[in-house]
Amino acid sequence: QGQPVESGGGLVQAGGSLRLSCAASGITFGIAGMGWYRQASGKEREFVAAIGWTDGDPYYADAVKGRFIISRDHDKKEVYLHMASLKLEDTGVYYCGAKREPFGYSPPHEYDSWGQGTRVTVYL
Repeated sequence: QGQPVESGGGLVQAGGSLRLSCAASGITFGIAGMGWYRQASGKEREFVAAIGWTDGDPYYADAVKGRFIISRDHDKKEVYLHMASLKLEDTGVYYCGAKREPFGYSPPHEYDSWGQGTRVTVYL
């Protein structure tokens, strides 16, 4: 069924910006939405943002509202996470997931395919 491929992670100073990309062209099932989750060392995977594939409606975790923007390019079959005003607590491995219907604020186990993740490290 294919899996997403993330890119764009790296080292960034606190207060800086970074853009993550997720390529979904290899996914063969019908995508209802795509989501970004992150996992800090020793912690569980947590929701960051998600977007409806057809309507483009975004969903955000409270911790990133006003700082992160999720978007998608339907033609390129890619999803992006624009991260600004980065904080130390944004550090972690960011995973991109793809989900069939139904779609909304879905927990990680309901996603159908995950990428390998891209690491984001925010430093002072």
